[in-house]
Amino acid sequence: MAEAYCGTWRLTNSVNFDSYMKAIGISFAVRKIGNMTKPIQEIISDGENVTIKNMSSFKNTEVVCKLGEEFKEMTADGREVQSVISMQGDKLVQVQKWDNKESILTRELKDGKLILTCRIGDVECVRTYEK
Repeated sequence: MAEAYCGTWRLTNSVNFDSYMKAIGISFAVRKIGNMTKPIQEIISDGENVTIKNMSSFKNTEVVCKLGEEFKEMTADGREVQSVISMQGDKLVQVQKWDNKESILTRELKDGKLILTCRIGDVECVRTYEK
C-alpha cells in the first residue's frame, strides 16, 4: 500500500508550520529558515521497506526503514528521535519520540496531492505536496 505514495512531491502549501516547529522545540533562527524552504519529498517503497528523502536548500535528510519497525532518525533540525513508520489503513503514519515528547506525521493522498499533517499535543500543521 505504501507504493501509492511513491514519487517526487513538491511543497505547494503550508499552514501553521511555524507553530509546529516552535512546539517541538526549534529555535527562532532555524524556524525562520524552515519557513522559507520549499522542500521536495521523494518516497520509494519495495513493499516492505520505505525510503523517504527530504531535499531542500537548508538540509537534505533520508530515512530507510522497514514498515512497523522502530529506527533512529536524525531530523533536519538536529533532533535524534526514535521513529516508526507504518501503514494505518490507507495512511502512512510516522511516530517520532524524543525527550518524553511525541510527534505524529500522517501522510495521506487526497485529490492527487500528498497531505502531510504534523501534530504534537494540540498543535497541528498541514503541508500539501504535489507531483
